[in-house]
Amino acid sequence: MKKLLLFFILLIVLPTFSQKEVETFTSARLGEVREITISLPPSYTKDSKKKFPLVLLLDGDYLMDPFLGVLNYGTYFEDFPEVIVVGITQNYNHERETDCQTEEATGLPIVKGNLFFDFIGMELLPYITKKYRVAPFKIIAGHDITAAFANFFLYKDNPVFDAYISMSPELPVVMEEQVPERLGLIEKPIFYYQSVCDGDVKQMQEKIKILDEQVKAINKPTLYYKFDEFKNQSHYSMVLSSIPSALYHIFSFYRPISPPEFLEKIVPMTENQTAYLINKYEMLEKLFSIKMAVRLTDFKAIEHGILKTGNLQEFENLSAYAKKIYPKSMLADYYLGLMNEKIGLLDKAKKHYKDAYSKEPIGEYTKEMMMNKIYEYKEQ
Repeated sequence: MKKLLLFFILLIVLPTFSQKEVETFTSARLGEVREITISLPPSYTKDSKKKFPLVLLLDGDYLMDPFLGVLNYGTYFEDFPEVIVVGITQNYNHERETDCQTEEATGLPIVKGNLFFDFIGMELLPYITKKYRVAPFKIIAGHDITAAFANFFLYKDNPVFDAYISMSPELPVVMEEQVPERLGLIEKPIFYYQSVCDGDVKQMQEKIKILDEQVKAINKPTLYYKFDEFKNQSHYSMVLSSIPSALYHIFSFYRPISPPEFLEKIVPMTENQTAYLINKYEMLEKLFSIKMAVRLTDFKAIEHGILKTGNLQEFENLSAYAKKIYPKSMLADYYLGLMNEKIGLLDKAKKHYKDAYSKEPIGEYTKEMMMNKIYEYKEQ
């Protein structure tokens, strides 16, 4: 209850995305003018070279605000990167029905469904990526028929979207078989989130669960899949549960090392803890095109993991990585000092702590800390 209250308070007081801008977009493919809403992150104007992942929302007229609320919350706590959000207005129970039109026998887009598909891929995305600094990583999200429609982008040999948020999808015929088949064939990394609730109609639930079973059977390291089945929720209320679950799943590599991650993944490791940290940030750059300095808290987590497992020689690897990431700081020398201290080579430990003292402090690793370490072994 406290976490829920904190969430709603923060939605009010946190720095938000820049004001939403509503634009009219003349589509040659659709032969009509469509409304889109664009929200840029707070730092967009501060760094003219930085690029941001894109979140494209179908049903943007009612999904935009809940997505922005969760994204504001997540970026405040550094769980998510800043993103550009674009919502397509579809006027519930009007345009969305024809936008997502499919053929009854094949389940494939027809008539305006084909045109809407082309509008997104051939007109809207090129426009957005040309006008704004969009990183290669792109997410598409939808609810019921628009969630199902987003799946059609998986049918391409090289899908333009890297992550799919499918909330209570109303799957057309055979889609529950085609989506798993496509996910098994696509070579690049794909994040796929799907949810259902007991308030959905029975036929929808059955097809969604068939899709879920088949996707779970895919053994593929480049497929990042999560399925949620929400109890005691309606077809509409489940959206508010799905959005944070989906975003935390997709951006799991971005988050700092959490207590559960530390206990479940790092503590059981008897070696290569530094390799785990290196891989985390390499995956961050590879998947999201985000290059960032390794968080000091993540270094600290690996330090604690090494001490907990007793694999003290691993400090040599952690020191080498610290020297690469923070070459002017005292961190690399500190780790060598800590290693020698723990194995009982106190003279060597003192020498490395002295070397650390001559370097730049970083975070909680201060000159006072190094001096205390040096004097601790002065008489030994």
